[in-house]
Amino acid sequence: MTVTTLPTAHVPAAVSPVRGGALSLGQMTPYEAWQFCESLAATPLLPDAYRKQPASVLWAMEYGRALGLDVVTTITTIHVIKGKPCQSADLMLGRARSAGHRVRIKSERTRCVVSIQRHDDPDDETVVEWTLDDAVTAGLCTLKDNRPHARDKYGDPTPWEKYPRAMLRARCIAEGVRIACPEVLHGAIYTPEELGAIVDQEGNPVVVERADSPPIQQTATVVQSTPNGPPTTSVPTRDYLAEAAKMADADQLAAILADAEADGAPAEYMTCLGDLRDAHAAETVGPVRELHAAAQNRGAHPDHLARLAAIGATKPGAKQ
Repeated sequence: MTVTTLPTAHVPAAVSPVRGGALSLGQMTPYEAWQFCESLAATPLLPDAYRKQPASVLWAMEYGRALGLDVVTTITTIHVIKGKPCQSADLMLGRARSAGHRVRIKSERTRCVVSIQRHDDPDDETVVEWTLDDAVTAGLCTLKDNRPHARDKYGDPTPWEKYPRAMLRARCIAEGVRIACPEVLHGAIYTPEELGAIVDQEGNPVVVERADSPPIQQTATVVQSTPNGPPTTSVPTRDYLAEAAKMADADQLAAILADAEADGAPAEYMTCLGDLRDAHAAETVGPVRELHAAAQNRGAHPDHLARLAAIGATKPGAKQ
């Protein structure tokens, strides 16, 4: 899309909402659209892929317009994983039904069956079934005592272990819609989990890849505390940031930093580790606030800012 930048002296006219109060690119001039995207990208309420990325917001809005979605629905339901747009299973389901196709779902703890009849050909019925055995075959979980077992690299249970019914339903819906009525997906044919994202029980990504980052291997997406920064080619094998946030002892912090450097941690990662070390060493909250402000200015990940804030809250002078 070509965005025409008008002189800054021009004051955009008020944007007229479409029916129902939802904003649309179709109601804006190119200048108004760009100004709106810049304003929207500045809010911390956006998913990480769009925060401080007005060009990505503009792309998402145009993509949402092709799907017939309003701005809020687009930003909250269209996710960018490894540079590819994807949507939740519930959004796929809603779009299939909005197009007039009849969808029936039978969901159980160990299996889910989705049947779809096209509105333009009622005799054409697609039936897709997903069971826990299918999940095991796909490498999503294992079975122990006839119950799903799936742990992340830290040993914590994943949604496949905690919410097997919801995960089977999401997989079954996505596959059924892709087969029966792919035209409703407009190219976003996968859910975030199918592209390797860490998701919650509703299928929404817990950590979304920044739109300005190059495609990375799936193993990198599980390092949730890695701050956003310059493109890197290596990812630490341990979550050193989480360890450093909980460790106030200077000698042990020094050991953590040494291990991270030996593990090939990128420069920005090491900078964040240094922030945590200096925050623990601060005698009052003032230096921690300065570290927090500096990290915020360089675009550090919200997880890192939250860790600094948590350390600062323990220092003398912090607001209780």
